[in-house]
Parts: sequence; C-alpha cells; structure tokens
Amino acid sequence: MDRFLPLLSVLALAVGVTHAASPSELYWRSVLPDTPMPSAIADLIKHSTNVGEEIALSHPAVKPMATSSKLRSSFFLENDLHAGAKFTLHFTGTGSRPSLLPRQAADSIPFITTKLPEILARFSIEPGSREAKAIETTLEECEEPAAYGNIKKCATSLESMLDFTTSALRTRDIRTVSTKVGKEDSPEQQYSVVGVRKVTGSSDWVVCHVQPYAYTVFYCHTKSKSEAYMVSMVGVDGTKVEALAVCHDYKEDSNPKILAYQELKEKQGTGNFCHFQPQDNIVWIAKS
Repeated sequence: MDRFLPLLSVLALAVGVTHAASPSELYWRSVLPDTPMPSAIADLIKHSTNVGEEIALSHPAVKPMATSSKLRSSFFLENDLHAGAKFTLHFTGTGSRPSLLPRQAADSIPFITTKLPEILARFSIEPGSREAKAIETTLEECEEPAAYGNIKKCATSLESMLDFTTSALRTRDIRTVSTKVGKEDSPEQQYSVVGVRKVTGSSDWVVCHVQPYAYTVFYCHTKSKSEAYMVSMVGVDGTKVEALAVCHDYKEDSNPKILAYQELKEKQGTGNFCHFQPQDNIVWIAKS
C-alpha cells in the first residue's frame, strides 16, 4: 500500500474526503443529464480512496468454466442464445478494481510509453516485474492505431471517456448498457437463460473495456455491424444476472488469431459469434 501513497495524496487533493458529488459526477450530470450513471462507473468513483491499492493484472470479471455442454466458454453462436440455454460462468464484482480518477488527477500522471520509467518510479514498481509488464502492455495497446474504419481512445478519467463517446457518436442523447449481477462475487456456477431481449438504438456504438493498470483505464473504441442483447439468467444458487451479450458478424471478425475463431472454427460461416461482457465493460449507444 505504501508504494501508492504519492498517488493517494494527489487524489486527496483533487477530490477531498467528503461525500459531496465528485468533479466526475458533476461533469456527467452536465454532459448526460438524462442518462443514469451505470453502476459499473458509479462503483469505481465511490471507491476513490482505494486508488492504487493493487494493479489489476488480469480481467477476472467473467471467468468461463469448462463444461460438458457445447458452450465451452463465454464465446458462443448467436443462435445458441435462447431461453433454456445454459452457460457455466464466473461473474466477479468490481469492488476490488482501482478507482477511476477525476480528470485533474489523471492528467497530472504521464500516460505514454516514452515515460514508462517515470511511471514505474511514481508507483515504486520494479522494472521487469509483472506489474511493470502489465503497465507497458497497456500503454503499447493504447498507442496502437485503431482498426480500419474505427476510432479509439484510452480514457484515464470519466471526463475523457464522456468526451470521446459523445464525439464519436455525435450526440449526447445516449444510453449505456452493462452487465448487472444480483450477488457480489457470485461463485462459478451454471446459469440458465430465462429471457433474451435485443438492445435497441443506433447501429453505431462505443464499447469501453477496463485495461490492466495502476488505476482504472478504459480502452474505448467504436463498433458497428454488431448486435447486443440483455440476457436474463439465474444461477443454481439463485443469483439473478442481467448479462450483456454482444454478437459480431463472423465474416467480419474471422481473424484466425482471435480467441473466438479458435473456439468456434468448426462452425465458421454458420452464424454470428457472441460473448458476454464483464460487469465493468460498458456499451454506449445513441438512442436514435
């Protein structure tokens, strides 16, 4: 914990220790007054005093388990998504995530590979360690050019994520969708689908994924030619889940290097492939 005290001091100066609305919350209200803040973001803001307690070195929010069913992981075909389908998954909470910094704090910290030694020194991270490699990998991925026809941004604050999203979608009339789990840190178990409903709105989206880093960083990118569904599921222990499933055109995303292709290659061309989104991933959709 001591290695992150400098960052905690920066945060304390930026947001204080009261329960008043944070700068990030106020900015949300000014930009998206008619859009409720999703719990995936609200939880990260509430946990602002925990910034830097740990570096998230993996993405454990959805851990698919091996199963005798043909649905062997979180990837599946769109026509397999129906009432009665069963998935063995592990949803974990977002409470252990590092916090999402307000812009003032985030902008005071370098976020570029050429400053990697300075970043590691700031967090007292040993060069060559797993933590250092995770930070370097995230920085490199954030600096890579976007896929053809898409735009991207690694948002280090809620304010920068809102700026990117509203600019990319060319509107502030936006809704957010994300996975919601009724029980924090529910165990690995089998879930039964009890209902599926399609997410309506524009065909152009922005999708934001949490990246491994010392504080929360969202990798946001535009996405089209996809479908989204809210999937109501119940676990064997009674846990209720509203899971966001995103389905892609298989022909558009059939790069043999991607995990979905490796897992579904025996069905190539038979339909769109889908995957569940972790609780801290967010899809932004223009309402019209």
